[in-house]
Amino acid sequence: MAVTPSTMLALGTIAPAFFLTNVVDNKTYSLDSFKDKKVLVVMFICRHCPFVVHVRHELAKLGKDYANKSVAFVAISSNDAEKYPLDAPDKLKEMALELGFTFPLLYDESQEVAKAYSAACTPDFFVFDQQRKLVYRGQLDDSRPNNGKPVTGKDLRAAIDAVLAGKPVNPDQKPSAGCNIKWKPGNEPPYAR
Repeated sequence: MAVTPSTMLALGTIAPAFFLTNVVDNKTYSLDSFKDKKVLVVMFICRHCPFVVHVRHELAKLGKDYANKSVAFVAISSNDAEKYPLDAPDKLKEMALELGFTFPLLYDESQEVAKAYSAACTPDFFVFDQQRKLVYRGQLDDSRPNNGKPVTGKDLRAAIDAVLAGKPVNPDQKPSAGCNIKWKPGNEPPYAR
């Protein structure tokens, strides 16, 4: 199982814009859809990757645990669905419904949103403050498939909690790791080559 680390986009980066469709209800979402929230968490995920499968229940739990707080979660799948049919919108919808996601799962068919965020792997996590400046990028926690560590979401939760409390996020951040984003032939960004 090849492991790809996240690119660790520069802290302070302003959240790139997006206009994508939710696979569950076909509604379009953008950055403005979440403007009333103090924290925005953008997660690049897919259905087939064993690293995402490993943490999928924690992702659903995060959405539920922060449902009554000023936190918005949005998941985005950018994989080439032709080569990876489990990551096609209908299969993503099945996953979102099975897991009870309380947040939108958006499909990035052009892969332009993944490129704008310098997303490299699934899962890949980005936390933005109310000004939509990047304050955290990196891993969910130290757990990986088969390493025996429990899936807790502690790193991501600590970043979210810090922003909610008006405190600085610890700048000592570890990259996420997972399967590389499945780029369409000839569409790989320079950082993925």
